[in-house]
Amino acid sequence: MLIKVFGAAVQGIDATLITIEVNSTRGCMFYLVGLPDSAIKESHQRIKSALQVNGYKIPTSNVVINMAPADIRKEGAAYDLPLAIGMLAASETISSEKLGHYLIMGELSLDGSIQPIKGALPIAIKAREEKFDGIIIPQQNAREAAVVNDLNVYGVSNIKEVIEFFNGTRQLEPTVVNTREEFYAQQNCFDFDFSDVKGQENVKRALEVAAAGGHNLIMIGAPGSGKSMMAKRLPSILPPLSLGESLETTKIHSVAGKLDRNSSLISKRPFRDPHHTISQVAMVGGGSYPQPGEISLAHNGVLFLDELPEFTRSVLEVLRQPLEDRNITISRVKTTIEYPASFMFVASMNPCPCGYYNHPTKACVCSPGQVQKYLNKISGPLLDRIDIQIEIVPVPFEKISDQRQGEMSSAIRERVIKARQIQEQRFALHPGIYCNAQMTSKLLSLYAQPDNKGLTLLKNAMDRLNLSARAYDRILKVARTVADLEGSENVLSHHLAEAIGYRNLDRENWAG
Repeated sequence: MLIKVFGAAVQGIDATLITIEVNSTRGCMFYLVGLPDSAIKESHQRIKSALQVNGYKIPTSNVVINMAPADIRKEGAAYDLPLAIGMLAASETISSEKLGHYLIMGELSLDGSIQPIKGALPIAIKAREEKFDGIIIPQQNAREAAVVNDLNVYGVSNIKEVIEFFNGTRQLEPTVVNTREEFYAQQNCFDFDFSDVKGQENVKRALEVAAAGGHNLIMIGAPGSGKSMMAKRLPSILPPLSLGESLETTKIHSVAGKLDRNSSLISKRPFRDPHHTISQVAMVGGGSYPQPGEISLAHNGVLFLDELPEFTRSVLEVLRQPLEDRNITISRVKTTIEYPASFMFVASMNPCPCGYYNHPTKACVCSPGQVQKYLNKISGPLLDRIDIQIEIVPVPFEKISDQRQGEMSSAIRERVIKARQIQEQRFALHPGIYCNAQMTSKLLSLYAQPDNKGLTLLKNAMDRLNLSARAYDRILKVARTVADLEGSENVLSHHLAEAIGYRNLDRENWAG
């Protein structure tokens, strides 16, 4: 008897429908074809044990299973459940009447319990696109998939439930998630707040400007000056995710298997801070079976690299193209996958190997050559993509011991949201541009052209402070954001003056 069961394969952050054809005839052999990997080939033993433990017999006939389309590689143990159901239906142990109405995925344990899978959300989206009545997946993934509207999502914990459902002896209850209610309820809950930060008003201002314009930022300062502390609080002042951004971010984390069990939509912007020992593949994505890297997991959020010069040069250089194009393409012999990578890049570093160059009270023991060599670990092309470079000075005792609470993140966030709304209106006719950091040279001439007084200030600053030519566009972008925070339609000289102050590393005499 020939039976068709439907599953899905995840490629990139999208799913492809997989048809599992099971043909049962006289004989005693088992064949599995259609480009399955080793984990799928091993499924026969897991299925056999799961059925025996639950009182069912595996078919003793000649079974041929084809996973179509055959040119797409299928990987992982998530096909255990549809394979088992197909084999039982082909041997007429269960009814095949409703099989074609559902997409089925799940990994089997030897006792028949069903383990969670990766990519439940894109699989559910594909099921809705293909007009399935519902999807049957592990209970742990049910809430994740239930954010998809107009689709019945059935979470199951044992293969016996699925068998009885298709035989009509059990009713499965669909999982229901109020997507909007849960999404908006969790948007303003943060573990870290800027009110905890003592002093450092100039750095907090720089972070506010960076958040308002989507600018990349680097902080240079001595150990213990608060670089990491403030970076971790940056998501609390970023604009909240829209539902579309949240869905896209959740898909990436679902494919990577990074979602918390029994969770639904990601409601807060991601904050990723990989260790400096990370490899190129882990940073940008890829591998034998391509998976999203840290830059994609930071999509719509923040990628924070602490102690930037400690990262290997090859890892830092692969960031150049994603920072410019806001996506990453992973190419292999048989496939090419594109992952989104639109993130805000934030980095921190010590000013020298000992960490105390330019320190107000501690002497630096590094020679000028050592300081310059340390700074040169960050290439010019990468530095060119960082708009704001801010120097951090350690907080004096008077500020640390001050019991007064600083400005709360919620107040800063309101100003950031207002500035972003101005930018949304400005770039409404420019698809793909949503913040000042993404402006091209053409848009700069339209929206960030300073007056004569501002041009004179900019020229003098570039001459006197030895600013590089590459700083020109960056200064204009940041100045446009400062003007937006002030609600000013034009870029004025004091906006440019503040933006010029955020170009520390462009000064030729900074490293002595």
